[in-house]
Amino acid sequence: MPASTATVSPTDAARLLGQVAVPFVAVGPIARRRWAMKLLEKNQSDAGVVRLVADLRKRHGDGPVVVPIPGRALAIVLTPEDVDRILRTDTASFTAANKEKVAALSPFQPNGVLISRGDIRAQRRAFNESVLEPERALHRLAAEWVPVIEQEAQDLLEHARSRGELDAPDFVKTWWRLVRRLAFGDAARDDESITDQLWTLRSNGNWSFAHPLRHRLRDRFTQNLHRHVTAAPSESLAGVVRDLAAPASVDPIGQMPHWLFAFDAAGMVSARTLAVLSTHSEQRLRVESELSGTEAGTPQVYEYLRACVLDATRLWPTTPVILRDSVEETTWSDGAGGTSTIPAGTGFVILSSAFHRADDLPFADTFEPEIWLDGRAERYPALVPFSAGPTVCPGRSIVLFAASTFLATLLRSAEFTVVSDVKPDPARPLPATFDNFGLRFAVR
Repeated sequence: MPASTATVSPTDAARLLGQVAVPFVAVGPIARRRWAMKLLEKNQSDAGVVRLVADLRKRHGDGPVVVPIPGRALAIVLTPEDVDRILRTDTASFTAANKEKVAALSPFQPNGVLISRGDIRAQRRAFNESVLEPERALHRLAAEWVPVIEQEAQDLLEHARSRGELDAPDFVKTWWRLVRRLAFGDAARDDESITDQLWTLRSNGNWSFAHPLRHRLRDRFTQNLHRHVTAAPSESLAGVVRDLAAPASVDPIGQMPHWLFAFDAAGMVSARTLAVLSTHSEQRLRVESELSGTEAGTPQVYEYLRACVLDATRLWPTTPVILRDSVEETTWSDGAGGTSTIPAGTGFVILSSAFHRADDLPFADTFEPEIWLDGRAERYPALVPFSAGPTVCPGRSIVLFAASTFLATLLRSAEFTVVSDVKPDPARPLPATFDNFGLRFAVR
């Protein structure tokens, strides 16, 4: 007979509330709040998540531990093997269209692939992959995009030199200009209305069920989006969307808000990667060596620089919580010969930092891009910077291309020194929480 499912005590429930739920809601899972990021960095909140998950596993065994909530059951995943099962090997038992996720994303992408189910999800996924080309290291439009990325990076450098430093607000502003040009073409570079509307809707999504849908704002955003797609050149993502045949039920244009959302995370990772490369001389020298063998102005697969971006994403996940709902009853091993069952409809919670920074990882708190090149990362199935399995991020190749090309341009042209308070010191464990919005660099 299956053993009873492990359920957290009131004390553990309070710890989960204080160390996971409150920081997660405060910082904004869909649109990051600057003040909260600063506070979480000060408290190094992700370190507490790592300790908490390790402690729960030590006391409850390997199987997911259930947190009973009135009207809802959530299960905290405790082992890398169960992460692998949920994301890769038993995907039929789970859906990515988790209740909380649907409520959080619906304000700006009601027909997004991540919150779709069944046949329409498969159709939308296929459309996303047709546009984004996740299996290609270089997108078919890479040659058209390189000059755009390099120009924005050079403009940012020129501005930083005129001011004497590069700070996060300027980095973010430039990144969004770049994103709008890749997404909609050059004419959209300075049209902040489309991304400002999206930001407001995403901010509403931070509250999930607790915030009413703003239908009028979403309608205005959708109209703005359609206007940009209609006017977009063929060498933009919007142009590809417009020109690619797809059933109306797929809502091709309705897939784009999630891509813009994902590009925001890519900007966060790019800033952190620049910071860690500015303090880690060994890795920076290897990047410089890689760049010396390539030419600007042409699409390049910067394998080592891409690995740097991947490891920055591992160290500081932009998706700190991965959510799935079970669609059937599931059975779990406790690691000691026993099993337990968890009913269908349970929300499964994967806390990324708990696995990306687990104490048993030899590189847990160090910057080690090499793990993505020498096969070591593949030995750890819970290292999922872009998620994994059939819901792995379809835009991962574009993100790695855009981020590495942008960083390559900056690093070819200047030297950067972190002058903000928190520095990723290679001689010490890297900070568990790293506020990209507080970064400042001296440039020379």
